[in-house]
Amino acid sequence: MSDEPLTHLTARGEAHMVDVAAKPPVRRRAVASGRVLAQPGTVAAMVEGTTPKGDVAALARVAGIMAAKRTAELIPLCHPLPLEKVDVEIEAAAEQGWVRITAEVVTTAKTGVEMEALTAVSGAALTIYDMLKGIDKGLVIDQITLVEKTKG
Repeated sequence: MSDEPLTHLTARGEAHMVDVAAKPPVRRRAVASGRVLAQPGTVAAMVEGTTPKGDVAALARVAGIMAAKRTAELIPLCHPLPLEKVDVEIEAAAEQGWVRITAEVVTTAKTGVEMEALTAVSGAALTIYDMLKGIDKGLVIDQITLVEKTKG
């Protein structure tokens, strides 16, 4: 394998999927997080399970897992990966008016799972937004970020 940095551009500047054929599969883990900001009463209704659309956290958790599994279909040039673990946690702080989403994704593969973790958080955040938008017009999705990645 070359010492050249991995890139999604050919020498002619054309987009292509990075060649990872020569890389050995290793255990890889990524953690991402993000928040949905809402009125305190909206977050309280979510925690209490009194929103019109049902159990927001449960559906957001499932949506995050599903999103991680579909990352290669959503993000151009991402490699499809055999995910071994996708864990999506939802934490709510009604008084502060936020819902935090944390996703951990694990695989043994030739490339990392950062995009899968970020996609899981994004999918969960969008689901929370969708389920709460009818009762809170000021929702904001923010701080989606990669928290940690490891390999080996």
